[in-house]
Amino acid sequence: MFQTGDTIVAVATPPGRGSIGVVRLSGPAARAIGEALVGQPLAARYATFGRLDGELLEAVHDHVIATWFAAPHSYTGEDVVEISTHGNPLILDLVVADAIRGGARHAMPGEFTFRAYLHGKIDLVQAEAVADLVEAMTPAQARAACDQLDGTLSDAIREIEASLFSVVAKLEASLDFPDEGFHFIEPDAVGQAVGEVAGRVEGLLTRAEAGRVLREGLRVVITGRPNVGKSSLFNALVGTDRAIVTAVPGTTRDVVSAPFSVGGAPCEAVDTAGLRDEGDEVEREGIARTRRARASADVTLAVFDGSVALTGDDLRVLAEPARGATVVVVNKADLGVRDDVVRCVATLGGAAGVVVVSAATGEGLERLREVVAGSLGLPGGDGESPRVTNRRHAAMLGEVAASLRAACEAATRGATEEFLLSDLHRALEALQSVTGRRVADAVLDEIFTRFCVGK
Repeated sequence: MFQTGDTIVAVATPPGRGSIGVVRLSGPAARAIGEALVGQPLAARYATFGRLDGELLEAVHDHVIATWFAAPHSYTGEDVVEISTHGNPLILDLVVADAIRGGARHAMPGEFTFRAYLHGKIDLVQAEAVADLVEAMTPAQARAACDQLDGTLSDAIREIEASLFSVVAKLEASLDFPDEGFHFIEPDAVGQAVGEVAGRVEGLLTRAEAGRVLREGLRVVITGRPNVGKSSLFNALVGTDRAIVTAVPGTTRDVVSAPFSVGGAPCEAVDTAGLRDEGDEVEREGIARTRRARASADVTLAVFDGSVALTGDDLRVLAEPARGATVVVVNKADLGVRDDVVRCVATLGGAAGVVVVSAATGEGLERLREVVAGSLGLPGGDGESPRVTNRRHAAMLGEVAASLRAACEAATRGATEEFLLSDLHRALEALQSVTGRRVADAVLDEIFTRFCVGK
C-alpha cells in the first residue's frame, strides 16, 4: 500500500512534447520544495511567475508559473504545488529530479488520487470516476464519469445505506429488551421496509449492464454469405473505406476491425469473411476466423441481400451460433427489397430486430444504430448516462440485493431479529465497500494502480 506521510512528485501531463507541462507535488514539504525550485516564496492560491532554480537546472532557467494550494483546500487535501513549465520532457524530468533531491519521492500510479480519497476529498466511487474520465473516448462516457465524479451515485448509495441502517438500528434496539418483548419496529413492518430498500438497489442494477457496455465498449461482428454487402456496411458504420469492396465473392478473407460508436458507447466493428461451403484453403481459414469472431461478439449483425432470394448459405448464416444479441440486417434497399426475404429472416432469425438498410446510400443506418443500442439497453442517442457503469460496483450491489432478498424471505417466515440482522449487516458491508468506507487494501491496490502516474 502507499506511504502517505512523505512528499510525492510526478509529471501530471501526458508524455511527449507540448506547449505546457505540469509537475505536481503533494505532502508536508511541497511548499518548501516548490519555493526552492522557483527561487521565491509562494502565496496560497496565487499563481507566481518565476524561473527554475535548482541544482540540476543551472543551465535551464525556464520561465514557469507555480501555484501553491494550502491544505486542506487542494485536490489531495495536503499542501499541493503545481509548476507549469514549457512542455519539453527534458525540462519536466529535471524539475522532478531536483524535487527528489530536495526531499520528495516519485509518486506511484494513482497516488495523488489515493491521497484525495484518504483525506476524504472524494470517496472510492468518485476516485474510480477520475480514472474513467481520463480514459473516456466518447461524450457519453465522459458524461457518465462526470456524473459519478459529482457524487450522484455516491449520494444514491448513501441514501440507501441510511434507510437500511435505520432498520438495523431498530432491530438491534429490539434485541436490547428481550425480556420485555418490546419491538422498536413491528415484525410485520420489517419485511416491507427491507423490501423498499431492496427495490431501490434493484433500480440501480437494472441499468448496470448498459452502464458496463457504456464504460467498457462492445464488439459488433458483421457476418453473412459473400456479396451481401458486409464490407460496404462495415465502411458505412465506421465512416471510412477500411475494408475492400468488390463484386468478387470471397474478397474479405481475414477479420478487419475499426472503431465506431453506438448510443454513446465505444464499439469495435468487425468485418468478416463470407460464410459459405466452397472456397480455397485461404478462404476456409477466413471462415474459421469468422466463426471465432462471432463467438466473441456482444452483438452480431447477420447481413442478407434483400434484392435477391435467400440461398442455402443464407440459411446457414441464421443457424450459426452467436454470443450475445443478433440483429438481422437486410441490405441493398436501394436495389429494392423482396418482401419474402424480410418475412423469412424475421421468422427464422430469432433476433433482436430486423432492419432494412442500404450501405450504399446510408438509408436505415441510423435506425440500425438505434436497434443495436436497444438490444443492449443503451439509449438510442447519447442520452443520460447509466448511473452504475463499473463491474465492481455492480457486483457489490448484487451482493446487497441478494442479502436483502434473504432478509425479506426470513422476515416472511417470522425469523427473529438475530437472523434478520445477519443478512442486513452483510448488505451494509457490501454497500460500504462500494464507496470505500469499508474496503480491503488489496481492492484499493487494484483500483489505484490502474491510474496514470501524476493523477
